[in-house]
Amino acid sequence: MTERTTVLVIGAGPCGLAVAAELARLDVPVTVVDAEPEPGTGSRAILLWPPVLEVLAELGVADRAREQGLGPAALHYHLPSGVGARVALNDDNRPLVLPQEKTTVLLEQAVHDLGGTVERGVRVTKVVPGGESVLVAATTADGTAREFEADWVIGADGHRSEVRTQLGIAFDGEHIPVSFLLAEGNLEGDIRRDEVHYFLSDSGVLLLAPLPGGEFRISGAFPPGEKPDERQVQRLLDERGPGGLKVTSLRTITTFSSDERIAAKLRADRVFLVGDAAHVHSPIGGQGLNLGIPDGRNLAWKLAGVHHGRLAPAILDTYDPERRAAIQQTLRATGMMARQSVAGPIARRVRNLTWRLAQSSGVLERKFAPTLAGWRAECPNPLPGNGKPATSRSWPRPGTRDPRWLPKMDRDLAGQFQLVTFGSPSSDLATHAAALATRMPGMVAHFSAGGSREGFVLLRPDAYIAAAGPAEEFPEVARLVRDLA
Repeated sequence: MTERTTVLVIGAGPCGLAVAAELARLDVPVTVVDAEPEPGTGSRAILLWPPVLEVLAELGVADRAREQGLGPAALHYHLPSGVGARVALNDDNRPLVLPQEKTTVLLEQAVHDLGGTVERGVRVTKVVPGGESVLVAATTADGTAREFEADWVIGADGHRSEVRTQLGIAFDGEHIPVSFLLAEGNLEGDIRRDEVHYFLSDSGVLLLAPLPGGEFRISGAFPPGEKPDERQVQRLLDERGPGGLKVTSLRTITTFSSDERIAAKLRADRVFLVGDAAHVHSPIGGQGLNLGIPDGRNLAWKLAGVHHGRLAPAILDTYDPERRAAIQQTLRATGMMARQSVAGPIARRVRNLTWRLAQSSGVLERKFAPTLAGWRAECPNPLPGNGKPATSRSWPRPGTRDPRWLPKMDRDLAGQFQLVTFGSPSSDLATHAAALATRMPGMVAHFSAGGSREGFVLLRPDAYIAAAGPAEEFPEVARLVRDLA
């Protein structure tokens, strides 16, 4: 018998669970299946930057995440000269350090709490898109055949994605010719345990990141083909670290390498790709979930709007170009950081000089920290059709994210554009904005913020600024919003 669902998410890692929970929060029936019988274990991705923390807040699990994680006070880059480049992390830029297995548990609970379904031990074998739905064949661990029919399918099944393979979508890119060691355990010695440390020594780069419970993650470039042991981990600490640190016990020792790849298309009719199924890159900088979970946030409000009849289906065409721009921005940054970790002597001197200049000029805190935190990501054409109209510098720029401008998290506002007007609550601008919200219930919510300056800010459901400017620009923006309906 064919099992029917509105959205079938294939893959129950953090990205699949996050998009499923977002859809369930937006009252879209969703089912998640995963080939593995049990959730993945291990720390894996540990840095949750603000875009991910916003999703956790929307799903009601941010407080639980913070109880289990830790928030580093700074990123500390130690240079060979002994001079450090310390990037203080304020509340806007601070990530949460939380092992991936704990993030997965929180997100799976959110799916269940919001009414979604998660089934493990269900391996997808065939994906057949149709004009009105998608048929998916699968088998369970005991060999039982199952068939699903869904209005939409989301492939979140990792870098070896069966969904992507079934659809014949190319996964172009290249292998990064760097092998890394990753170990986790306990250290003795004098080192700040509230900072993430990067040692940029002449013998290589070393990461020391504090983990919840007092352990550290230790990682650095490592000769390919060698099998690491505790002795080699200690040698890396001695050669590249600050000195005086001793490994007392290790829970994990492994090596890994990575690729830089982007799927040729992120949408094939009624099938979408998110997370590692859509893109892979170097883990340096901790941007994996910072990119993959916002994929799902971008897609969820659009799918929900189409499902509920509030948004025109054409809105789904914006998923690929918007996320592809974000992917390319991240790949450029992480690829550069990966290659710096094995830089030659001349490149190392240039790198070290660059870090010193960036520290002394304040660029690290003004630009570098917000970049890692996701505040400098840009969305092309954030309100389809507007072409990013010129806006006074006194208003936030469309297509950007800004910690001063975040949508309200109220459940009854989920999935809506939030329109904030400034000036008199009885002005023509406020009156027209309120009328727009009245004509488009469930799609636009209006708030009057008062103040002496007249203008507006329109926030998308995924926290990007859709439009902003003085009152005279509002009629064109209102028309574009109506065109989305």
